[in-house]
Amino acid sequence: MSTKKWTKEELKKVGESLEGRPPQDALKWVADNFGRDEFALACSLGELVLLDMLVKIKKDARIFVIDTGLLFKETLALKDRAEARYGIKLEVYSSPVSLEQMEREHGAELWKTDPDRCCEIRKVAPLNKVLSGLKLWISGIRREQAPSRANAPIVGWDEKYGLIKVNPLAGWTNKQVWDYISANDVPYNELLDKGYPSIGCEKCTQKVCPGEDQRSGRWAGFEKTECGLHK
Repeated sequence: MSTKKWTKEELKKVGESLEGRPPQDALKWVADNFGRDEFALACSLGELVLLDMLVKIKKDARIFVIDTGLLFKETLALKDRAEARYGIKLEVYSSPVSLEQMEREHGAELWKTDPDRCCEIRKVAPLNKVLSGLKLWISGIRREQAPSRANAPIVGWDEKYGLIKVNPLAGWTNKQVWDYISANDVPYNELLDKGYPSIGCEKCTQKVCPGEDQRSGRWAGFEKTECGLHK
């Protein structure tokens, strides 16, 4: 278990030192400086590039998914494939509020009337639960995915949750992701081949036409680009 208290300036320097280097270097920095129960990878079950990299560095690393109760069947199938392929068990966190309770308290199909509230209940609340016991979390966000992610550091302090956040793939392009998938035969969500470049809940995710922003299929019709997990 680590005892060092990392300052924001130290984290900034670490992040800068990792720019342009393989994502595995960021993961090795995490594994070398934090105990097994002090960090975890958040897996969105779109593709398993970071999961593939991490288990090759630390087989018993904690990896978790947020099950909103509204995920695509293809997304849930990828979870099963990941566990079988890598011989691991993913931690699953869900909202303490059932879909039925959410409907009673907020009305039917909350994702249509107040998607921010829906995400807060179904995604952010369970994420808060898992992060509350960690010193660091690993995310798969990339700068090119959306303007809101354009300045994501590889290593930095997450003000929202009060812990260190590492984004090993921050500087990677979509091509680099797919090159890695191809070279390492990494499992990925079947929906990526069906016009869904960014996959969230089934109720709030639509197909994207060629040339459109890859996250334009999320919360279509709303001025919303993030689910609330990332600042």
